[in-house]
Amino acid sequence: MAQNWTPTSWRQKPISQVPDFPDASVLAATEAQLATYPPLVFAGEARNLKKALANVSEGRGFLLQGGDCAESFAEHGADTIRDFFRAFLQMAVVLTFGAQQPVVKVGRIAGQFAKPRSSNIERQGDIELASYRGDIINGIDFTPESRIPNPERQIMAYRQSAATLNLLRAFAMGGYANLDNVHQWMLGFVKDSPQAERYRKLADRISETMDFMKAIGITPETNPSLRETDFFTSHEALLLGYEQALTRVDSTSGDWYATSGHMIWIGDRTRQPDHAHVEYCRGIKNPIGLKCGPSMTADGLIELIDILNPANEAGRLTLICRFGHDKVAEHLPRLIRAVQREGKKVVWSCDPMHGNTITLNSYKTRPFERILSEVESFFQIHRAEGTHPGGIHIEMTGNDVTECTGGARALSGADLGDRYHTHCDPRLNADQALELAFLLAERMKGGRDEKRMLVNGWA
Repeated sequence: MAQNWTPTSWRQKPISQVPDFPDASVLAATEAQLATYPPLVFAGEARNLKKALANVSEGRGFLLQGGDCAESFAEHGADTIRDFFRAFLQMAVVLTFGAQQPVVKVGRIAGQFAKPRSSNIERQGDIELASYRGDIINGIDFTPESRIPNPERQIMAYRQSAATLNLLRAFAMGGYANLDNVHQWMLGFVKDSPQAERYRKLADRISETMDFMKAIGITPETNPSLRETDFFTSHEALLLGYEQALTRVDSTSGDWYATSGHMIWIGDRTRQPDHAHVEYCRGIKNPIGLKCGPSMTADGLIELIDILNPANEAGRLTLICRFGHDKVAEHLPRLIRAVQREGKKVVWSCDPMHGNTITLNSYKTRPFERILSEVESFFQIHRAEGTHPGGIHIEMTGNDVTECTGGARALSGADLGDRYHTHCDPRLNADQALELAFLLAERMKGGRDEKRMLVNGWA
């Protein structure tokens, strides 16, 4: 166990990004009720994710982490979960082929309900109300009643997370994730895309590989790994009372685990080393993510790594870098060099979403070309530094929304109002997410070919 740590020790630390609940007794009763509920995930599952991430940290895998900006109660439904999972699996197949490595699949789902905000107040015209902080805290409707933090929303969030996990496990293990299915979905995307010719070469190579596998008898019917998949959940650990209520001792190891999700992360606004969110996360044994923005210093990063991963365990800590396409070259190299100099074992992941948000026609949006540019820079910098670009972290949906501009279908600012459904930040739609996977797979293949040429003395 971490030194001088308990599941409640965060309560003695300063804390930011917390709602002002009007009735402390109702909050305490809600947290006590949650503490009696079954865990949402199990310690053994979190350990399996840590093992997979350890391989990524050592250059033998790639992390695909993505999902909703903020899950909502109103949009919860089987079709929404299915469509997200379908798009996510297609991305994973394309990235697996591009990287020629296992892809670790981690969704921002079944717990991603709370959102940090840059301001406590939202203004519309002359009216000011408390900011919307996610459905687990208050409502999105711009009314005084809706914006009052309500502890009982945590019960709804737990139940929705349990239902979502139940369906995801059924999809992952019940045949829906069959590689033949995913491949046919991917071919349908390529056929209908305006960039079909660009993607067809990679799609044809995947088809040839699958035909060869079938010819030698490797099929979903004979190999369970082709019809089942490992899928893990993650969310930002923002509402610490909820997290504490679902923190449990693992009976096999005696260690504490957050059972609200397999992986949780600390946001860029709550990563102060002497504050509550870092205190809570240092004591649980789950894999932890740490958002790294432009204000992160090299010394500050090493301090946080020492707090969160004092044993320097591979797979324990993922650094999720979110700088912006025009800032990544300035900030990422110095962090990489500090981590390498200190010999720290981490997974490096690129979040190309949060640093590339702009306002267009009164809508928050993210231009696809800026997202792609940050990912490309992330890969180039890691290759230059001799380190492994280990993953991407994106906000996406399986629905046909119009929230991010650009992409093969060239969504413009004028299109944003057509299907702008997000409760918080703009998300890639299914086509844009899969397009990003194809473009990233091209870069991965190019990097492997370049490395092969150097090793063999061809360049």
